[in-house]
Amino acid sequence: MTALPPFPDISSLWQDTVASRPVFGILSGGHRYDVAIIGGGYTGLSTARYLRRLGLSSVVLEASRIGWGASGRNGGVVSGKFRTAFSEIASRYDIETARRMHDLGIESIEHVAELVGDYGIASADYRPTGSLRCAHNAVSMAAVEKEATWLRTVLGDHACTILSVKQIEEETGSRDFVGGMLNTHGGVIHPLNFALGIASGLQAGGIDIFEQTPVTALRREGSGVLLETPDGTVSAGQAVIATNSYSDLTSATSPIRTSIIPFRSAMIATEPLSGTPGAGLLARGRSYTETRRMMRWFRKSGDRLLYGGRGAFGKKDSESAFAALHKAMVRQFPELDSVRVTHRWSGLVAMTMDSLPHAGRLDDRVVYSVGYNGTGVALSSLMGKYVAEMVSGKKPDLGLVTSERLKAVPFYPIREPAVRLVAGWYQFLDAIGR
Repeated sequence: MTALPPFPDISSLWQDTVASRPVFGILSGGHRYDVAIIGGGYTGLSTARYLRRLGLSSVVLEASRIGWGASGRNGGVVSGKFRTAFSEIASRYDIETARRMHDLGIESIEHVAELVGDYGIASADYRPTGSLRCAHNAVSMAAVEKEATWLRTVLGDHACTILSVKQIEEETGSRDFVGGMLNTHGGVIHPLNFALGIASGLQAGGIDIFEQTPVTALRREGSGVLLETPDGTVSAGQAVIATNSYSDLTSATSPIRTSIIPFRSAMIATEPLSGTPGAGLLARGRSYTETRRMMRWFRKSGDRLLYGGRGAFGKKDSESAFAALHKAMVRQFPELDSVRVTHRWSGLVAMTMDSLPHAGRLDDRVVYSVGYNGTGVALSSLMGKYVAEMVSGKKPDLGLVTSERLKAVPFYPIREPAVRLVAGWYQFLDAIGR
């Protein structure tokens, strides 16, 4: 078997503030399990947790290191939302579908707290402080007001309240917004410590986890599947693909690769703000997003301010993307003009054609769960519970998440210029206030 090039760690604030890193081996030789899981992120780890509860043996195979992908690079925002609003889901489908999706969102947030508690992950620093959606103009303000009213009157969700321009300035320290919607569901977390804490708990419970073990081939063999890695093989009854936006590392996950549009998301983090003009910003420790189509988000981690957003393209970090983030951050928070940026990093978000996650079966031996569209910290952690049920032969009610098979992206080879074109159009609409 031919070894692949290594997948090196990505320098980030999370890497520099990791509490501890468990030691995991590299798979070698032949092994047998009930289920083989490809991908050591939140979904793969959670799947192993619930397979154990069902009495099934499993192994987690990670191409790089645990938390290397989106699970260790994201902004640490715990949210129960989807890219499609619940009111839009009700309009497009029906109210019961919207209600089920809303319930899944709430369950996913509660599940994060459950994982942190069960595995004692104090280093995850989970804070259920809620989130604030900041309206950048009157049109978007009217939209969030309408959404808050709909959630309250139709779904009975009273967690959302509207803040005035003065209140949102007090909350954020910025004069860039005309108001917003406060949602007390969710919060913030240290994403890499969260992933490593789950993995450490699984390992302590006897579940095998291997790092630097990319699956180079996946094929049917006998009544099960055979997975090849550079130094060994795994025979299993079934396999789970949980590689999300990093499904192009090897050909083993090619059935998923062409159904996902990897969209690069970039982040920057400031130096500690104590003693600087920005010390009082975001004092309540929530997560914050703005309503522009090319959304920016921001939050505090410790005494630092993190600022991120979509719009970075290509396979590597972009200096222009980081510069654009810094410019937007200083526009919204002029106090940070003289504050030093100490960390810059990026990662891939898995977008789907319908902007919704999908989980299901590729065939009678392979289950998948992918496509979290940039809102997956909570949901991807929960999905392991339902993926395990699918492996055991059940058909859980997941609303639109399993409404149909994952669709292939049309004209996949030209996806990158197509994404650039759409993003440019969104930027134009944002610029003219639409």
